[in-house]
Amino acid sequence: MSNKYSVRKRSHRKWVAGLTLLLSFMLVLSGCGVGKDGQGGSSGAGGKVTLKMMHLWPEGSSAQQSKLVTQIIDQYQKDHPNVVIQQEVLENEQYKNKLKVLSASNELPDIGITWAAGFMEPYVKGGLFTPMDDLLQGSKLKDKFVPGTTDAYALDGKTYALPIELNITPIYYNKAIFKKYNLKVPATFDEFKQVVKTLVDHGIAPIALGNKDRWTGSLWYMYLADRIAGSETLKKAIDGSGSFDDPGLIQAASEIQTLVDMNAFNKGFNGLSNDEGKSEFMNDKAAMYLMATWELPNFTTNPEIPQTFKDQIGFFKFPMVAGGKGDENSWVGGPGVGLFVSENSKVKAEAKAFVEYFVEKWGEQSVTQAGVIPATKVDTSKEKLPKLYVDLLNGLNEASNITLFADVQMKPNAAQVHLNMIQALFGKAVTPQQFADQHKAAIEKGN
Repeated sequence: MSNKYSVRKRSHRKWVAGLTLLLSFMLVLSGCGVGKDGQGGSSGAGGKVTLKMMHLWPEGSSAQQSKLVTQIIDQYQKDHPNVVIQQEVLENEQYKNKLKVLSASNELPDIGITWAAGFMEPYVKGGLFTPMDDLLQGSKLKDKFVPGTTDAYALDGKTYALPIELNITPIYYNKAIFKKYNLKVPATFDEFKQVVKTLVDHGIAPIALGNKDRWTGSLWYMYLADRIAGSETLKKAIDGSGSFDDPGLIQAASEIQTLVDMNAFNKGFNGLSNDEGKSEFMNDKAAMYLMATWELPNFTTNPEIPQTFKDQIGFFKFPMVAGGKGDENSWVGGPGVGLFVSENSKVKAEAKAFVEYFVEKWGEQSVTQAGVIPATKVDTSKEKLPKLYVDLLNGLNEASNITLFADVQMKPNAAQVHLNMIQALFGKAVTPQQFADQHKAAIEKGN
């Protein structure tokens, strides 16, 4: 794989170098010296620099994050009048697809969003992301990150993106619905299933889920795997040093189908996007919603959400399973998205300078303005913060373990098999054993 890839890469570089030389020659002949306003940014007339930034916080579904990004960009442009920053905004799945398309044609934006570990690896190995260690060790960001948060963005001793979020994944619940049906927060999975049964009996959807995006259903499987088989067994199955054949992991898959049989999820969940599934919870049609703390703004700071709704949202840790090896302070989560700079950017120095500024300002302002937990250290004593935010931040500080999202940990092809199998499992198109077998085969291929 590597020899063939290297030859192809060298050929591609020679072709690009030849084309660049030809274009340069043509520009000189024609007397044109204006920078290209396309991929890789541009330096135009009058020393103007254009940076292209692609991100995944649309104004509709991520209002607070979107507002904060725009504020940071506006301030940077004010402080640096020679810099123009163009935003391209896509929702999560569209963003991932466009990133793949742009990388295939070597046209990544100057600055973009990436996930860690296995997701990032092919981009790094393809020479598409530039190392960021100089920023990490620079005076503005040195020792600013929560210890360990940048590790998932490192490969072969270099760091290729800087995380801006740190997440854990609680079960949010509607306290008004729980009170109406005299329900208590469940401490065990048996109690959880009893809550589900009571809600179904009263015609209420127990759990909001949009599993068309598949990683949403993966959260449910990961927690059951963690609580039954233990976090180490799950991690080893994902990295290939263990196996999805473990009885505890097969039992976790079986429990997913038990929940499906109980009608635990809203109708049509396998055909709905995460945003569509989430709306069931936001509109009081479902009692619970399992999602990472990037959703906190909707329950704390987003002015578009009625305060009466925000006041009735609580959370609980994923319940313990009788006889399981898990720990209630073990979470699914980890560093959220990070910022990368394209290795092929024509304005790499300016792009890195903006990333450094962005990470610093996001860390300072995301807590109070967006209600997001940043990857940089937070001093909560200085701010009056919503109780839900403080309680979840404490949960993060007390975590015994955080298992990074499975599809982020896995190599790209194995991750796709995992996601497809998650949807098939929830749709009862495979048995728990078939689910395990497909994972085993995909991870053994090693790509």
